[in-house]
Amino acid sequence: MSAATRSSSPFSKMAVLGIVLVGFLAFISLLYFLSAGDTGDQRNDGAAHASATGLNGYAGFVRLLEKENYDVTLSRTPGGLETTDLLILTPSLYADGEEIGRILNNRDYLGPTIVILPKWFANRPPRNLPGESAGEFKEGWVQLGGATQLAWTSELPGVFEFEHQIETLEETEAPNWSGIETAGELPTKTVAYAEENELHQPLITDGAGHTLALSVLGEEGSEYYEDAHWTIFVVEPDLVNNYGLARSENAEAALALVREAGYGGEYESVTIDMTLQGFGGADNLLTLAFRPPFLAATLCLILAMLIIGWRAFLRFGPAAVSGPEIAFGKKRLVSNGAGLIVRAKRLGLLAEPYADLSARRLSHRLGLTRPEPEAIDAALAARLPDEEPYSLRADRLREAQSPTEILRAAQALRELEGKLAK
Repeated sequence: MSAATRSSSPFSKMAVLGIVLVGFLAFISLLYFLSAGDTGDQRNDGAAHASATGLNGYAGFVRLLEKENYDVTLSRTPGGLETTDLLILTPSLYADGEEIGRILNNRDYLGPTIVILPKWFANRPPRNLPGESAGEFKEGWVQLGGATQLAWTSELPGVFEFEHQIETLEETEAPNWSGIETAGELPTKTVAYAEENELHQPLITDGAGHTLALSVLGEEGSEYYEDAHWTIFVVEPDLVNNYGLARSENAEAALALVREAGYGGEYESVTIDMTLQGFGGADNLLTLAFRPPFLAATLCLILAMLIIGWRAFLRFGPAAVSGPEIAFGKKRLVSNGAGLIVRAKRLGLLAEPYADLSARRLSHRLGLTRPEPEAIDAALAARLPDEEPYSLRADRLREAQSPTEILRAAQALRELEGKLAK
């Protein structure tokens, strides 16, 4: 085997360090986005959620709350539904009423809740718009279709159940509303409202007395009435969505509803759920690795990786380059074969073949036609009368047990061959 040599590295230390740092930062970014559930830009999908900038979205509502110094969190994990902060739900048009009911029942003793009901069908702008018209649409904008009546509100459990209705006002009627010490006008004449329910308290009503926002009180004297946190339904989403917030009075109503749900401003932290709009996901293994009780093991693993990486980075000199492990040629082949036999501890298997090989070499040097032991002994007695016969040496080799005995017997045959060569 050839001696090891040193070859210069094709990369400098700074280049290797840069590659490692970029890879490490990319890995940390992957962990962050997976844990946050942010795997792509889905704001312009036509749905009504807290990241949507279209008419039916609530991105403006989020900015309004932040401007009012609320601590707003957009939750993309089911664990956000367990918060003790003020929770705002924005279910879809086709939500599961039983699922919403389970969430609301679980919230009774966790914290207050606001449910903003959907209303509009919305789509992305068509791709075949003329150039000038297409340029007027900003990222995230949508086209509103018709309003739809929700069926799942009647499937809500107990005190939360109500009938959802849609009404389009006449041309001469104004979509006015009033309540919670303010008044204003809706952006369209299509109004969503809830039918009256003795277990609910209207907070905002329109000119016809329809309930646009309500607080769930429950039956007076019941456990829910006495102990449960407040739940508010915003039945008319145009009060708080981007479409409605173009009017300042609607923005005042949106803030008033938040203060009402938060017991007059006691709650300064607001969590807006995104999972009901399909932005949620279960905890993944990478995220769990950075949470107790797995955090300790993860930190130890990272520390070990840093130590190994630093040791490799500061090693002495370039990497050693060695020759082939198995050299070419007959000598190397024989050496490797012998080494294999020695390692396998099968030296005894060589005794019989070596005795026969020695017989052929001796018969050749003695001028015999056949390597027969009797003929070799007779020829040796005539030529070297003082030497021990071949047959005795060969028998001693065949009967040897230990490696030392085998080597000594084989050496005796080899010495006999050497004397004949002189």
